Amino acid sequence: MQSYQADVIIVGGGIAGIVAAYELIEGGKKVLLLDRDKATSFGGLAKWAFGGMFFVDSKLQRKRGIQDNIELAKRDWFAFAEFEENEYWGKEWANQYIHLCTPHGYDWMKKRGFSFFPVVNWVERGLEVQGNSVPRFHMVWGTGWELTQRMIKLLRNHPKAHNLSLKFGHRVADFVVENERVKGVIGNLEKEQTPFEAQGDLVIVATGGINGSIEKVKQYWDQKHFGEAPKTILNGAHPMAIGDLHEATQRVSGNVVNLEKQWNYAAGIAHPNPRYPGHGLSLVPSKSALWLNYRGERFGPTPLITAYDTRFLVERICQEPVKYSWQLMNRKIALKEFAISGSESNPLMRDKKFLQFIWQTLVSGNKKLVKKVMEECEDVLVAYSLEELVEKMNALAEHPVELKLVKEAVARYDQQIALGPDKTTDRQLQLITKAREYRGDKVRTCNFQPILDSKAMPLIAVREFILSRKSLGGIQTNLQGRVMSQPDPMRNQHPIPGLFAIGEAAGFGGGGMHGKRSLEGTFLGGCLISARVTAKAILGDPLH
Repeated sequence: MQSYQADVIIVGGGIAGIVAAYELIEGGKKVLLLDRDKATSFGGLAKWAFGGMFFVDSKLQRKRGIQDNIELAKRDWFAFAEFEENEYWGKEWANQYIHLCTPHGYDWMKKRGFSFFPVVNWVERGLEVQGNSVPRFHMVWGTGWELTQRMIKLLRNHPKAHNLSLKFGHRVADFVVENERVKGVIGNLEKEQTPFEAQGDLVIVATGGINGSIEKVKQYWDQKHFGEAPKTILNGAHPMAIGDLHEATQRVSGNVVNLEKQWNYAAGIAHPNPRYPGHGLSLVPSKSALWLNYRGERFGPTPLITAYDTRFLVERICQEPVKYSWQLMNRKIALKEFAISGSESNPLMRDKKFLQFIWQTLVSGNKKLVKKVMEECEDVLVAYSLEELVEKMNALAEHPVELKLVKEAVARYDQQIALGPDKTTDRQLQLITKAREYRGDKVRTCNFQPILDSKAMPLIAVREFILSRKSLGGIQTNLQGRVMSQPDPMRNQHPIPGLFAIGEAAGFGGGGMHGKRSLEGTFLGGCLISARVTAKAILGDPLH
């Protein structure tokens, strides 16, 4: 058996684990970081992320004339979250995040050499429920790739890096408990199946959520609001984030909550070069595309459109008997609006090629990406007439698309476009008009572009599945990241001695600081802040 010793053992090498390790070695602790994946994958899902982070009243917002404050952000957050009445730690963590995210997130990152794209994005504005009143989505310049690579470099090159031990290919199975205190972990080396044991004063769980396991996604599926789980759910999470230590936490009487609350996406397509079974890509759905159900009928009475309420999109699609959808557009719309979230599909942002990115956004359109998906993605179909397109859709889909429904939807939409912004009664077009009032959206959103336009051909149909992404619930913690016990019959709880949880494993804070919905940018932000809060609490130097 392999044996290790450290002051603090961190399980999980994603961005939360990396930030916690950085803070702890800086504070003089000896840290052992164990990760199941190989060393070349250090950084976890964050390295593939787009890199958006939610901050409140940042210097960049003020520079852009965006008026934001703590009170407004809290109002938006709590409205969008729709917390359960008995939720306590999730609300406490939401409040803590809102207060700490800018001084201990944005400012902290700027001091360490990070920069942000000069336009703050405006996402999750809300439809029936109030969302972001102002733009708050700050994009790390260089995407999640830059975030992880820079943090890894800061960690490895830290003056106290001699206090850090990194072990990859180590799968943790359970905790070691002595005298009712967590004192370490046990597991196996992934390849050799050699057992190992690691002992320390404290253990931090940073293993991500459960959404890398489609089986667990379906097991905890919220049938009350979403009905039966879709037959096909693509995997957009880390394939090793499967909840092993959620279960281990329960075995030592730790509380795991809100696993039915998940932040899945409505527009997933099969990855043309998958890294694991069921690997999906998360589209940023085109605002000007027509969103159709499995039959080719336009969703209604409220049409589907992105950037307002992601939960509504997923919920509405899952109300259908068959739970996948289609987006119908043309090449002109695609060049302006089609995007795939993540560092892999945004090389100009990832590689920080600013002038080329601006040219692509303002002038040329994303020709390379559109061409790639048209040629390589099985879920993307191309044709020069609706008849030909529907024929291809039916060759691909398991349920027939009705040409009559598609023609009716396109005709009515194009007729509404012809009326112009002042006279249209189409809700989607009204929301497009609203989005284009903000400069950051105007440059990436078409101005009333009809579907049937001879100058905009060919037509494009995209089959989109629900994509598993984030666990909004997780291991319940107090405001110092200490794992809380399962409540006794009197609803009393206490911290589990020696055990902490951070990042997505902890529902990004408290076991669910988002409630039902995320204002977006609060996942990477939640990993960063929960890691810093917990590490500082361990060091006896709490953040304020």
